[in-house]
Amino acid sequence: MTNFDQWMHKLHEMKDYAPERSMPEHLVTRSASARWLGEDVTGNPSKVGVLTDIPAKSMEFYLQEIPAGTATDLQRHVHESVHCVIEGSGYSEIGPKTLRWSAGDFVYTPPWVWHRHYNDGTGRVRMILVENSRQLDALGINRRESAGNIPYDNMDRS
Repeated sequence: MTNFDQWMHKLHEMKDYAPERSMPEHLVTRSASARWLGEDVTGNPSKVGVLTDIPAKSMEFYLQEIPAGTATDLQRHVHESVHCVIEGSGYSEIGPKTLRWSAGDFVYTPPWVWHRHYNDGTGRVRMILVENSRQLDALGINRRESAGNIPYDNMDRS
């Protein structure tokens, strides 16, 4: 099939769009299907559960657990992210701001802003993380960077 034939095929699909015909087979993903990444991958004491079975095209979904008295690494990424706190409390450094949160809150991180999440409580923190990284991956422009396990104020921003 030539490139033009492929283009024509896509054009016909767009004109004859039937969402139910192209709907993913699996629309429910169980949290138990998360593949957990430990400190050796995350670079910090938190665990991240990767939910690769969710068929979203533009968003990525994760579970995150931060043990009591620990924090994530100081990082930034090109994509936006929202953490939904489902258990525990703590605070985040997002750029120069320090913001407290607890269960039921949503924490927004803007693109390319240095940030770090802290659990200053006695129990674990559990969050659901949603980010638009798949969309940026598809465009070839997603980037992520870590400054390590340091507070925002200790970072060299020169």
